[in-house]
Amino acid sequence: MSAVPVLEQAPTIEAWRQRLIEVIMAAPEPPAKPGKITYEEFLAWADEDTLAEWANGEVVMASPAARKHQAISVFLERLIGLYAEHRALGVVLPAPFQMKLPQSGREPDLIFVAVAHAERLRDTYLDGPADLAVEVLSPESIGRDRGEKFYEYAQGGVPEYWLIDPDAQWAEFYRLGDFGLYEPVFTGREGIYRSAALPDFWLRVGWLWQEPLPAVDDVLLEVGGEAYARRWIERLRQRGFLKS
Repeated sequence: MSAVPVLEQAPTIEAWRQRLIEVIMAAPEPPAKPGKITYEEFLAWADEDTLAEWANGEVVMASPAARKHQAISVFLERLIGLYAEHRALGVVLPAPFQMKLPQSGREPDLIFVAVAHAERLRDTYLDGPADLAVEVLSPESIGRDRGEKFYEYAQGGVPEYWLIDPDAQWAEFYRLGDFGLYEPVFTGREGIYRSAALPDFWLRVGWLWQEPLPAVDDVLLEVGGEAYARRWIERLRQRGFLKS
């Protein structure tokens, strides 16, 4: 006589709830915020998931970014990154990637490092100023981005600094002047800004406030013009999509 298999009872909602609590309780806690530490100690303490910066020996914690903030950051990363790649100008790195200056280790939302300064790049940080730093403001970061970072980036020698405010739909573009202080070059909601760090690159500021944001390929065709179009035509021809 064969044995009748015993069916296991399906877990109840209460059992699932208890299991979820156990998983949450077992999750590792985020590292406790330390006191005064060196930059090397900060790098050893923080991992890639830790939202933190280092300033004057202290850890500065940050909050997760909002969707609008992230959308603009990703748009600029792709736009500037592809433009720099096409022109062989350098590399674009988004946060979280540290920029180490004399008194701070910050994580701008985006940095551009020109080919001439590629030797500053380390595995986990940039040892010195980027050629361009971009901060997309949020209610939590606006004080740091307009305050401490504004002066740290200038004193550290970052030649070009962009401040983008999605909520106010306002953009500010600064360049280092003769006295090592940032001077405003362009501010506003509309208009065209031409970058000094990225030769021949320009940005129509109104693009940043569009919902949805414009397609990066369309923007690159407008910014890069005929040279960018010819590059893509040649690539399509090489891959057999166009006849010679």
